[in-house]
Amino acid sequence: MTSITETAFATLEQQGRLLNAVLKGPTERPGRFGFRGELALKFAQQFADEKRPPELTTDQVIAVANAGEPTIAFFASYLLSFEYLNALTEVLKGLLSPSGKYFVFCNNIDLLSKYEVEIDGITFNVLPIDEATVYNELLELLYLDKTSLKKASTAGKTDAIADAALKFDGKFAPISFAQGVERMGPVRDRYADRPV
Repeated sequence: MTSITETAFATLEQQGRLLNAVLKGPTERPGRFGFRGELALKFAQQFADEKRPPELTTDQVIAVANAGEPTIAFFASYLLSFEYLNALTEVLKGLLSPSGKYFVFCNNIDLLSKYEVEIDGITFNVLPIDEATVYNELLELLYLDKTSLKKASTAGKTDAIADAALKFDGKFAPISFAQGVERMGPVRDRYADRPV
């Protein structure tokens, strides 16, 4: 059984950043540990012993790391705004590898745009999120059949996505972080036009 302490998630766990986990444990692949949940990017100031929710999180995280490896092999998540990519890279500094596969779905980039953004030697595939979930967006991007995964466990689904993502070799338009910030739009309120 792979323990979190054997993986690159250990640092994030010690910092108390792995929140609301749907999966935080070994997957069905030997030596692999999976996490699905939220990652705290910025903690709120604490007063006395009260525990406050983080000020900033990246949600719908799907990630895997292998035992004995210092970096996370695959990471995908949702960011409300493209500019929070900076905060994400700060939190994950030293835990990502140039050979890893990293996907960030942003609320406020053009729905027809797909970018590659390199920060400190790490490449992020930055994509729009179109009213769906990171899970569904990844299934579509990686050509995975939703019905064939229906009966799989959460760990099994995570393995299937990670395996496909690690083979992903799609190329998107390379832009710098600064260019992305210039191009991003306002954060869309996903609930604005919904009937009450």
